[in-house]
Amino acid sequence: MTITNDIKYIGVNDHKIDLFEGQYIVPNGMAYNSYAIIDEKIAIMDTVDANFTDEWLGNIKDALGDRTPDYLIVQHMEPDHSANIVNFVNTYPDVKIVASIKAFVMMKNFFGTDFADKQIVVGEGDTLSLGKHNLTFVAAPMVHWPEVIVTYDSTDKVLFSADGFGKFGALDVDEDWACEARRYYIGIVGKYGIPVQTLLKKAADLDIQIICPLHGPVLTENLGYYIDLYNTWSSYQPEEEGIMIAYTSVYGNTKKAVMQLAKALEDKGCPKVVVNDLARCDMAEAVEDAFRYSKIVLATTTYNGEVFPFMREFINHLTERNFSNRTVAFIENGSWAPTAAKVMKSMFEKSKGLNYTENNVKIMSALNEESEAQLNALVDELCK
Repeated sequence: MTITNDIKYIGVNDHKIDLFEGQYIVPNGMAYNSYAIIDEKIAIMDTVDANFTDEWLGNIKDALGDRTPDYLIVQHMEPDHSANIVNFVNTYPDVKIVASIKAFVMMKNFFGTDFADKQIVVGEGDTLSLGKHNLTFVAAPMVHWPEVIVTYDSTDKVLFSADGFGKFGALDVDEDWACEARRYYIGIVGKYGIPVQTLLKKAADLDIQIICPLHGPVLTENLGYYIDLYNTWSSYQPEEEGIMIAYTSVYGNTKKAVMQLAKALEDKGCPKVVVNDLARCDMAEAVEDAFRYSKIVLATTTYNGEVFPFMREFINHLTERNFSNRTVAFIENGSWAPTAAKVMKSMFEKSKGLNYTENNVKIMSALNEESEAQLNALVDELCK
């Protein structure tokens, strides 16, 4: 794939993978992106996953013909991007490796060598000329590893964005960008909103016409749309007005209350209502919904004096990723000593910008007249 006259796509698609990073379901696979900048000097941008060595080296050969690369630029050391550094060096022994000092430390950890005779250490504002293409390196620590750099080509106005602006899914599958990019960002990068905000501020000073991420499609049009979404996600603001209901239910009574709540909200004309059964849904999808919408209702049973395990896991996912700036409501169920609402609220004690509803629902085994009235009051408050 040709990106510009001098920049070629040399990445690969992975349709064998079922869980990315051992936890994220990827029904449409993954793309591991790599790029060749072909000038007087040739730079290869990152490598690919270890399972695709031969395909990737073949793509390089196809792109370069009889020429050989001068530089390997390593922006990020996660193995899905760095696993083939040794294979690349063995294939092209005269190449120089361009990376941050922390990346070279990680190379020593991964491969037993930091390639001391091949190192070009770069940091914030350093440059590399390939001929007519001039590359500027921008430090992006903790987006989402500490060694990360991104690279700006001022000639073609391309930002090589490392894991930024990435998404789940192989490139030979047509799917909505925002859905899988949101799930990817929140799951993998979501904890690091402040570093992402810092990088966005640096990027605002650059004339960017193309974004080349390490996962997902090359972005060439309407870049403001993607940048605005990243700004929303990394500042922990709701993307849409809506109500996300997450629940667990043992014998069906909590589920009955949730379904009654969802219908009442919809009947009242509330913004979008999304319901997730935490025992059965993809947890990453539920986390994505929680960060997408402006309000969340957490409904669960008291369990061993605590909360049901799937709810605890869900809240841990939220707080780990700095869940903030939302309206939160609770529905608890307990046959003799309901404590779930108190426990759930305590789990958010370090979260910022949360607004708790005045009305919550306490169910003693099953809905009754009192808890029905609480449910109706909650509907009115959420729909204000």
